[in-house]
Amino acid sequence: MTLRLAFLGTPDFAVPTLAELMAQGHEIAAVYSQPPRPKGRGLTLEKGAVHKFAETAGLEIRTPLSLKGAEEQAAFAALDLDAAIVVAYGLLLPKAILNAPKMGCFNLHGSLLPRWRGAAPIQRAVMAGDAETGVMVMQMDEGLDTGPVLMAERVAIGRQTSGELTERLARLGADLMVRALGALERGAITAQPQAADGATYAKKISKDEARIDWTQNAREIDCRIRGLSPWPGAWSDVKGERLKILLAEPVTGKGAPGEVIGDDLTIACGDGALRLLKVQRAGSKAMTAGELLKGFAVPKGTRLT
Repeated sequence: MTLRLAFLGTPDFAVPTLAELMAQGHEIAAVYSQPPRPKGRGLTLEKGAVHKFAETAGLEIRTPLSLKGAEEQAAFAALDLDAAIVVAYGLLLPKAILNAPKMGCFNLHGSLLPRWRGAAPIQRAVMAGDAETGVMVMQMDEGLDTGPVLMAERVAIGRQTSGELTERLARLGADLMVRALGALERGAITAQPQAADGATYAKKISKDEARIDWTQNAREIDCRIRGLSPWPGAWSDVKGERLKILLAEPVTGKGAPGEVIGDDLTIACGDGALRLLKVQRAGSKAMTAGELLKGFAVPKGTRLT
């Protein structure tokens, strides 16, 4: 059955779900997205990925700063929705919004709830060294990612960066949301409360936490590098220049923390060492460590600070 839906989302992670809902023939009455934000050195206003996709698809786009006002809530209710689908929208939904659609509001969240509720669940899972994560479809309530869960898919994290994992979970989540809606229509699914224990909060990523502390062990630093890759990118000072480290691998080795102990950019950590694989100089594109060393000598004994 075709459902009349509103879609609320902003970044790239949300686009596959919107595209899949359209491909399945659901009617998208309106798309809500965060307003364009200043970006880059020129602070040019830039639309989010969902906004751009919705424009291309010819969908109605709404970009309110808040959904708390009576006027915005009345406009939402007037859409006469069967359901609202929320994927990384960026605003908490007030009770009036949650209660407006006939079936309710459903959120696709990039973690295994109740672990990593909040803004940056995928990055936090990688940074913490979690063995697995996943996506869940939940029925929304007034709490922060506290609603009962309809469906879930689990994936192993392995050596993936947060960027790679985000792309994988976005595709998986799009299929999961469509299946969950179908099961709801058939009355073939019942939302289950989240576990009472194990809740953690995935706070928004701050650029201040991207600087590498080489006194940590190699595994901890490796998880931080992968969790912050590609954005904002973990970094360290090398010969007075900031160098982003986008990918590395733990190896054996000893030295003072931050000391270059190999010709292949192997760096000593508080325990163990890391071989740098993918890096980025300020104002340059990402490159391999070998490409960096062709034009930027980093000899043994150099200290990264």
